Amino acid sequence: QVQLVESGGGLVQPGGSLRLSCVASGSIFSRYDMGWYRQAPGKQRELVATITSSGITNYADSLKGRFTISRDSATNTVYLEMNSLKPEDTAVYYCNARRPGLPVTYWGQGTQVTVSA
Repeated sequence: QVQLVESGGGLVQPGGSLRLSCVASGSIFSRYDMGWYRQAPGKQRELVATITSSGITNYADSLKGRFTISRDSATNTVYLEMNSLKPEDTAVYYCNARRPGLPVTYWGQGTQVTVSA
C-alpha cells in the first residue's frame, strides 16, 4: 500500500511558475515509477509526465520544455516544476505511483492549479 500526498497547487498568473510536490509513504519508493496526471473540468484525465525509478522521464508532447519532473529518493518525493503557465494548464493535478510490470497503481487526492489573471 502506498499513500501519496500532493501539495504546491494554487492560483498563479499566466506566465508564472509553480512547483508541485508529492510525498509517498507506506512502501519502498524505489520500486515505483512515479507520474503526474491532470484533469480539467469536463475533460478526461491526461498524462503530464512520468519518471522511472532509474530517472528516465517521459512527457506529454504539448508540455515538453515547460514542465520538468524529478524525484528525490532520500525524501520519497516526486516534483513537478511548471513554468510559463497558461490558462489551459488549469486542472487538478494528481500524483501516481505504479509498479512496473504489475497491475498495481495508486493515486493521490489531487491538488488544484488555477492559471488566471
